[in-house]
Amino acid sequence: MLEFPLIDAHVHLWDPQHFRMPWLDGDQKLGKRFAIPEYQAHSADVQVEAIVYVEVGLAPQYSLLEPVWVANRAREDQRIQGMVAAAPLEFGEQLREYLSALKRAGPLVKGVRRLVQDEPDAEFSARPAFIRGAQMLAEFDFSCDCCIRHWQMPSIIKLVRACPETQFMLDHLGKPHIKNHVLDPWRAQIKELAQLPNVMCKISGIVTEADHAHWTPDDLKPYVEHTLAVFGEDRVAFGGDWPVATLASPYDRWVKTLDSLTSHLSVQAKRKLWADNARRFYRL
Repeated sequence: MLEFPLIDAHVHLWDPQHFRMPWLDGDQKLGKRFAIPEYQAHSADVQVEAIVYVEVGLAPQYSLLEPVWVANRAREDQRIQGMVAAAPLEFGEQLREYLSALKRAGPLVKGVRRLVQDEPDAEFSARPAFIRGAQMLAEFDFSCDCCIRHWQMPSIIKLVRACPETQFMLDHLGKPHIKNHVLDPWRAQIKELAQLPNVMCKISGIVTEADHAHWTPDDLKPYVEHTLAVFGEDRVAFGGDWPVATLASPYDRWVKTLDSLTSHLSVQAKRKLWADNARRFYRL
């Protein structure tokens, strides 16, 4: 296990009895409370220095209430030092007042995310209005998390290229098809994305892209190695993706697995991956 505390750059907390979360309807494994007490129990064997909360797909009517709820959770656990809030980037210029409201919500909000992974249009993130919304984030000192599936990668490349002043974080390696061991064209596309200086990659959420019941570290290894190679040690960050990752792995197993897969890194590079890069990107 790691010899120093980590920063978890991707934690979800929720209580379906408090906010409407349509995507959890009928989900026997995830459709229950996963809040601070549960996170503390699941991560008890890991030294976690700080947490970045990432929006959880609430019904849109609740989106501006989420920062208030998270601020209250931060009073329960002071390790919550940043938040990635939901934002409808596709509204373009009409997004301005929404972003102003997020800014007024307080300094905990560090960035935004528009969950795109389930949009059927592969070019959704490359639409002009969406690009305009992402460009505006720099004015508010907000970063942008991108949660997509591997087949949506070309549109994210266009988005990041069109918004040079905005800082982007690719969640979950762009969700490659790990279960079937598919590397291409993801491998070439993420290399192209990594050539853009205003984007980082979160090494997170990949156990749920593998075979939930039978994955091994070797299944994840080529994806982690390639991501480290193309982004370099200064532009990668660890994410636990709790509790979604519990579908495939306990919290400590994922930490131990990634620690093993990156055991060859220098001490400095490890500290960047596990803590320093997330601290810098999210201004913790």
